[in-house]
Amino acid sequence: MGLNPDILARYNANRLRVVRQLRYSTENENCIDLALFLNGIPVSTLELKTDFTQSVADAVDQYRFDRIPQAKGKKPEPLLNFPGGALVHFAISDREVMMTTRLAGPDTRFLPFNKGDNGAAGNPVNPNGHRTAYLWEEVLQRDSWLEILGRYMVAEKNKKKQLTGVIFPRFHQLDATRKLRQAILAEGAGGKYLIQHSAGSGKTNSIAWAAHHLADLHDEKDEKIFSSVVVVSDRNVIDTQLQEAIFAFERTTGVVATITSETGSKSSQLAEALAGGKKIVVCTIQTFPFALEAVQQLAATSGKRFAVIADEAHSSQTGEAASKLKQILSADDLAHVQDGGEISAEDILAMQMASKAGEAKGVSFIAFTATPKAKTMELFGRCPDPSAPAGPGNLPAPFHVYSMRQAIEEGFILDVLRNYTPYSLAFKLASDGAEIDETTVEKNAAQKALMKWVKLHPHNIAQKVAVVVEHYREMVMPLLGGQAKAMVVVESRKEAVRWQLAIQKYIAERGYGLGTLVAFSGEVTDPESGPGEFTETNKTVNPYLKGDIREAFKQPDYHILLVANKFQTGFDQPLLCGMYVDRRLAGIQAVQTLSRLNRAWSSGDLKKDTTYILDFANSSEDILTAFRQYYETAELEDVTGPDQVLDLRAKLDAFGHYDDFEVDRVVKAELNPKATHADLRAAIEPVADRLLKEFKAAQTDERHALAAGNEKAAQAAKQAQEALILFKSTMASYRRLYAFLSQIFDYGSTAIEARYMFYRHLINSLDFGRERETIDLSKVVLTHHRLNKTGQTDLVLNGDAPKLKPLTDTGTASVQDQEKALLSAILGKLNDMFSGVTDNDQLAYVAAIKGALLDNSKLAEQAQNNMKDQFASSPALKTAVTDAIIDAYAAHSEMSRQALGSAHIQEGLIGALIGYGQLYEALRNASARL
Repeated sequence: MGLNPDILARYNANRLRVVRQLRYSTENENCIDLALFLNGIPVSTLELKTDFTQSVADAVDQYRFDRIPQAKGKKPEPLLNFPGGALVHFAISDREVMMTTRLAGPDTRFLPFNKGDNGAAGNPVNPNGHRTAYLWEEVLQRDSWLEILGRYMVAEKNKKKQLTGVIFPRFHQLDATRKLRQAILAEGAGGKYLIQHSAGSGKTNSIAWAAHHLADLHDEKDEKIFSSVVVVSDRNVIDTQLQEAIFAFERTTGVVATITSETGSKSSQLAEALAGGKKIVVCTIQTFPFALEAVQQLAATSGKRFAVIADEAHSSQTGEAASKLKQILSADDLAHVQDGGEISAEDILAMQMASKAGEAKGVSFIAFTATPKAKTMELFGRCPDPSAPAGPGNLPAPFHVYSMRQAIEEGFILDVLRNYTPYSLAFKLASDGAEIDETTVEKNAAQKALMKWVKLHPHNIAQKVAVVVEHYREMVMPLLGGQAKAMVVVESRKEAVRWQLAIQKYIAERGYGLGTLVAFSGEVTDPESGPGEFTETNKTVNPYLKGDIREAFKQPDYHILLVANKFQTGFDQPLLCGMYVDRRLAGIQAVQTLSRLNRAWSSGDLKKDTTYILDFANSSEDILTAFRQYYETAELEDVTGPDQVLDLRAKLDAFGHYDDFEVDRVVKAELNPKATHADLRAAIEPVADRLLKEFKAAQTDERHALAAGNEKAAQAAKQAQEALILFKSTMASYRRLYAFLSQIFDYGSTAIEARYMFYRHLINSLDFGRERETIDLSKVVLTHHRLNKTGQTDLVLNGDAPKLKPLTDTGTASVQDQEKALLSAILGKLNDMFSGVTDNDQLAYVAAIKGALLDNSKLAEQAQNNMKDQFASSPALKTAVTDAIIDAYAAHSEMSRQALGSAHIQEGLIGALIGYGQLYEALRNASARL
């Protein structure tokens, strides 16, 4: 920070004093080991212990029980009382440091102020003395201590502007912001810094401190390093907590500007704030593309320098950034987004700062994330030897780390894998008394279709709903004084709708009085669930929802939240204690999703210390592998090789579908500021038209060859189509890879950049209209079903951590026929894979009972003349079911014997018949036909 001589003289005049054995009370003879004073004002107290006789816990207890800020019937103690007393109180031993900013007797909460011990809690061994020597050698050093008091400590106020508390930085926050500042002072603007701080690290405050310190940073010539600092918030509406923190840390009014839609055009607000020299500009991830374009232009044209700080832990799916990013997504990622999935803000940031290597010298990027992806590590990580190329022995790594392990051990988050229960699914499929069409189908497509069919089957959902609701009521709901909530994570939006309808029905039938919400994006069409489109605001799925789901779920009336591709990241609800997972999770997605449970919570005597996960879709081993990657410091296995782009260029050129003249023609139209859209279309159209006609001709040749029975010619035509599809997918791979690697490597070749531009336009012009084979599953029935609980376990995170893998083998696919198989054979293979059912798991038994009841004219009459719930409680129905069980004894002896001996089984059988068996509807339809 720039200081004039007068301010510097006043700064040097500050008097710091240490008083030992300070007797602080007029009521007793108590004394505190050390007290620190600034200009005669007490600012800190310290209680010291040696681990030879006592621990830091003894110092904490001394504060809690012997250093009472106001004893009953007594006057407040001036040194200890809030807000007039010392600002921070330290409990110190040889090994650890704890601190608090407000003494409250036995209710005082002390926080760790430790450096961390190689990723764990505590402090490392100090070869020169005490582990805690950093406190007096570094933190309490004169300039350091004055800076903390003057620039780090922040007052907390309520809505009435009354002082309610004081924020003192935790050690990792102090350490990260100071090291960031030192690095930028040494290196200047233009660097990239990856800060891997776990959930529970207080990232909001860390970002606010970093923003204010960088905004005031001056170099050795006393010149400001950054013209402005841009802080990227994570949601459409600027995060209230982040905004309040940044404004709270503001020392001078008017230095912070927030860009919102409430005060006019965002782009004009940005231009005005940046040009006007606002020290800190806060914008959303949706507005970030405009902000980055503005700062890069100002850096290039006016010599201004900027810092961009972003918390990438959350996600987005709207706005210009997301729209652009969708163009370079992989096929799997794109499919995820099309089903309402969210695009990671980490990806948006990486794409938006995609100026080529060496071009953004005036812009520094600081990325905060708990779970960095491999490409984030490559883009923002720092090599141990910056002068050497990245590679084995010199891999990019985070600039600063506060690990998940340390956060768990220090009590800021919970270990969500302590009570993890996986379930395995066993089932059998068969044809519904008819021959399955024996035409061959694509094996992978058929297996996916069959598994999706099983997941959406009413019986499968009903069984899982029963497990979820009963487990929640028994194990989760009693936690936190009855306030504990749960989340159900499913695969698709259609599943979310069906789960919500099933869980509402289950709860209503039993009168449980539980409130559920379902969250998904967009609209869902599912005629089997009901007419019309389903949305979050649909009264069928969320009948009592008012306003935002995040806010609604905070209310005590709601207990369970079902989500599909939503709220799996960036959703903080500390009361979440249970999670039920029915979708495949891998890698970072597993960590981010299950970590929704890890938020600590306490209120009075209540404390969150237990969570439960029931997992219907993943193995313990896969989940443990995912978490171990981020338990301590995330590490890269290797870096993405720059030669991959050159290999893809050679492969694409070898297809022979274009020449250099055609590439240059598109590039000239793209770069010509006077060119119109029509000029660009005219440049790309000849190539696109030629390829589209080739594909259509190959389709025609295949049809003619099949009609003539010429399998060899049909195969050749099919491969011609596959080759064109492969060409298009390889161009997409080139585009993704070059957009990433060009930020790290300077290829120094206009031909490579030209092809990037050419492929970008050609891909969008090639719509081959390929249709996947549709798999007819109309004759498939689910005959057996069982959920197997494999046992609750504590997954231990200690162990070897797998490393993050770089991009490899991009675009290396080749033309080959999809593996074909008979649908009946695929069905049999799935039955083998999901074996483990017995006759007691047969759904055919329900079908047999239903068939007998459909012939009952009395039941048909009752169904025609009564509501469904009245029919379900009919004595005639119970009698008819008993008779049907007896009649089915010969064919299903074991199941009939069990049913006759158990009223509970009979009730469950009636529920199944009325529910997914749809007996009521079938009887009404039969009666109507008569």
